[in-house]
Amino acid sequence: MKPSFIEKISGLGKKTRLREIEAAENTYDYALHDFESAETRRNELIKDNEIFLSSARAEYDEAKRLYLEEIDSHNSSIYDFKRSYFDKDKEAIEAYNTLVLERSNYIDIFPQTFTLFYLEESKELLVEYELPDVTAVPQNKEYKYTQSRDEITGVPYKPKDLNEIYSILVASIALRTLHELFEADQGGHLDSVVFNGMVSTVDLSTGLDIRPCILTIQTRKEEFMKFDLARVDILACIKGLKAQLSPSVTELTPVKPIVDLVMYDKRFVNKRDMISTFDTRTNLLEMDPFDFEHLVCNLFSKIGLESKLTRSSRDGGVDVIAFDPRPVFGGKYVIQAKRYKDTVEVAAVRDLYGTMMNENASKGILAYHINVCSRCQKLC
Repeated sequence: MKPSFIEKISGLGKKTRLREIEAAENTYDYALHDFESAETRRNELIKDNEIFLSSARAEYDEAKRLYLEEIDSHNSSIYDFKRSYFDKDKEAIEAYNTLVLERSNYIDIFPQTFTLFYLEESKELLVEYELPDVTAVPQNKEYKYTQSRDEITGVPYKPKDLNEIYSILVASIALRTLHELFEADQGGHLDSVVFNGMVSTVDLSTGLDIRPCILTIQTRKEEFMKFDLARVDILACIKGLKAQLSPSVTELTPVKPIVDLVMYDKRFVNKRDMISTFDTRTNLLEMDPFDFEHLVCNLFSKIGLESKLTRSSRDGGVDVIAFDPRPVFGGKYVIQAKRYKDTVEVAAVRDLYGTMMNENASKGILAYHINVCSRCQKLC
């Protein structure tokens, strides 16, 4: 704005103008300073963002790399498992059938725990399946309301009816399990399946844990897959398969398993015939410890027991496991094969007792050899 005529004459306009210019310059300086400060902060923020973005990008790239590696590893393990399964690898077949049964959808009151073992020679799968106890069946068939007392009371099933319902439940689980295993047999590895239905409970007469088998079935895939399970009578189907069902499932009356899974422990190894190599010069104390275990296993086989030799490591403190099939007197025996130059210590017997309890065996046997002098018949 130009100064007026009066301002020019008086000189006042010049001073005012200088003050205005100075004020404008100061305002400009302040604005410039603020701009430069803001620009500095903006550049610093951009730099910080670039550093953050660079770090975030590096973290993302690393996470992506690890994720892709995990996917590749997972897919590779699936391909390896698939290849092993179709190559008839025993462990892969057992793992595959374990996955099949684990994915079977049951309600929470069903234990759905099991053990299985595959027999390569006969292409037979042995399944020991945990069944729910009788409490899975509602105890009352109906409820009645008594108006005079204003109460609701349950009407329990008759023992015969409860036994039949529980039998149908147990048989249904068995048929479902057989169907799932055969239906999922993509590799054609199963010619037959043995199903043993077990119930874990307490013997009220002794207070001890028991696990009776109340249903056992052995059936071939070729026969079973012809059935139309949607139209069968459950108990009639079980009988047609020649299954052995407890005559009183509610009382858990046991039946003898067609094939006992305990006979197929993964610790078992092939035994050698040591007896035929013996003569009068054989010194047991100089024998290799593993050969001595084979000898003990041979001896128990000779007296009529089904004896199995365990592997040398992680055997649970057991050298030989023998099975006596006789009723009442029979059962599972755990055997430790030891050679001593001195008398057997009490600790060895205690260890054997602990092993026997851990293996749930009916008998424990300590098979040992001690050094006896041929002249004085005393320990030397």
